Amino acid sequence: MERLGIATVQDLLFHLPIRYEDRTRIAPIGTLRPGDSAAIHGLVELAQVKMGRRRSLLLHLSDGTGTLLLRFFHFNLAQQQSLSRGTPLRCFGEVRLGPHGLEMVHPEYRVMRGDKGLEVEETFTPVYPTTAGLHKTLLRRLCAQALAILQRNGSRLTEGLPTEVLAKHHFPTLVEALTFIHRPPPDAPLAQLEQGTHPSQRRLAFEELLAHHISLRNLRTNLLTQTAPSLCPSGKLRATFLRTLPFSLTNAQQRTTQEILTDLAKPTPMLRLLQGDVGSGKTVVSALAALTAIECGFQVALMAPTDLLSDQHWRTFQRWFEPLRVPAIRLSGKLAQTERKAVLAEIANGHTLLAIGTHALFQEDVLFPRLGLVIIDEQHRFGVHQRLALRDKGLPNSLVPHQLVMTATPIPRTLAMTAYADLDISSIDELPPNRRKVNTAVIPEGRRKEIIKRIASVCENSRQVYWVCPLIEESEVLEGQAAISTAEKLAKELSGLKIGLIHGRMKSEDKDRVMADFASGAINLLVATTVVEVGVDVPNASLMIIENAERLGLAQVHQLRGRVGRGTTQSDCLLLYRPPLTELAKARLRVLRQTTNGFEIAEKDLELRGPGELLGTRQAGPFRLRVADLGRDRDLLPAVQKTARTITECYPDCLTPLFHRWLGDAVHYGRV
Repeated sequence: MERLGIATVQDLLFHLPIRYEDRTRIAPIGTLRPGDSAAIHGLVELAQVKMGRRRSLLLHLSDGTGTLLLRFFHFNLAQQQSLSRGTPLRCFGEVRLGPHGLEMVHPEYRVMRGDKGLEVEETFTPVYPTTAGLHKTLLRRLCAQALAILQRNGSRLTEGLPTEVLAKHHFPTLVEALTFIHRPPPDAPLAQLEQGTHPSQRRLAFEELLAHHISLRNLRTNLLTQTAPSLCPSGKLRATFLRTLPFSLTNAQQRTTQEILTDLAKPTPMLRLLQGDVGSGKTVVSALAALTAIECGFQVALMAPTDLLSDQHWRTFQRWFEPLRVPAIRLSGKLAQTERKAVLAEIANGHTLLAIGTHALFQEDVLFPRLGLVIIDEQHRFGVHQRLALRDKGLPNSLVPHQLVMTATPIPRTLAMTAYADLDISSIDELPPNRRKVNTAVIPEGRRKEIIKRIASVCENSRQVYWVCPLIEESEVLEGQAAISTAEKLAKELSGLKIGLIHGRMKSEDKDRVMADFASGAINLLVATTVVEVGVDVPNASLMIIENAERLGLAQVHQLRGRVGRGTTQSDCLLLYRPPLTELAKARLRVLRQTTNGFEIAEKDLELRGPGELLGTRQAGPFRLRVADLGRDRDLLPAVQKTARTITECYPDCLTPLFHRWLGDAVHYGRV
């Protein structure tokens, strides 16, 4: 039960069915066809135990219109004795074609006595999501008990929506909605219920989205009562930095920089998301924000999800800031103990104003005496506890650091209005003029020989190639070409080329060495897992090959594609797939072929796959939806925002039950 998030009777009520079974009528056995799921009633004509490869109990059930075989592989002696010839049974299961005709394997059944044989279910039977160790029949019985308690004591479950809101949107009451969803009458629109679009379900989705939206806005309001350092320097460091750059900022970079500088000047904490497509120039904007804090004498912490990416940031900031005499220090989990102590001392004495690292930055022994700005790259890769720990490092001085979180996976407007409702959002919605569009082609893996020739041709012209595989080693469970075996095969087929291999299980120093060799041109072809998704910048690479592209999410493939097209040469991305493709896979590959706009891809990703990937698999805390679906229910969001204002201003008594029901004790995570 705990694995399903069920701890109270109320939790049972909000554990909703995923589908329904029709047991409201008894189907004549003679009318059944393979694939039917049906309730049947009949007498056991013959019961026998058949020995063989698997011992089984076989019951021949007849109702006068036909005979059906019931097959049980798991049974005990008492069960066998209770199912003797002449026993009346009510069964429900899926009909299939067996060796001797139609049969049901392990159907649900009840022995019927007296007048019970005439009874049928009065409502559709719910099927609930369950977990190992919790049988679906037991879970159904528990939910039925919870529903009975609700119907006896409905007033104890506080209505979360005022009468005015229910009337305006034609929503049923909470008790009516839950009763209908758990026990739909025989004339209920099953297709609508199973799609989650029935008014009763929409009412619950609306309430859940409302609870999340209000809680995030409240957290935002509470944040504005805290104090942050007001960062208003002369701007000399920024001006000098801009003069040293070999390029000019785009209009979008200038606009987003100004939005950030306006926030940093305020005595309340900035909480801003900087989103932009792959290669749009988010890093230089974050550098301008960092220099603003540094010129005021405050420390900046920049956190990246991988050693590879933090290394690249460190080198980039060192190159940019060295002419300004602003040293950047790197804190990595792979540092030797003596090196680590020296770095910690530099941070603790406040001499180092820019610290760059991975999760090592938020460990307890890292002390920032004057932390003014936290920059988090690829923020969805971090769990909320990690981000919270880094943010809290500014609290010894009673000053909350400003926060700038960055993502190269643009946030669809739907998510921005919900999961990120507590953030101000800045968008770099144009690419630098030197970025060339990457041509994308979708190719079946059967054309591998053509691709090998293409690689040889590209490398002959002194360009470099990525070959990305979704797995590290061969797996019997998952289909996919592993990076290790792929590297071995390509080494035989392209014997004249220097081939490198990189994957997540390698030691950091080994990954660093391979990436350094690839960046220097010593490696022609780099075979990798998706570890190269972010942070790798090799302008000479002009061809990206992604195997099993149909297995990866749109946003992930788009990130990988962004590793090429960083130089002056035309670049290409080949998406290899293993036929046959599902309709969903076809739709996703079509999107990738048709557009390189990350904002369009993010919207399509949400539509095709839902919000999980964009929110990140490690997201804990308040934004985990139980009923609502952001793709399906996005049209509710404008009304949710208006209702949030109404409830906050006119019905504050509704807030506590709303938060308790949908958020539980997770509200504090929002401090992140």
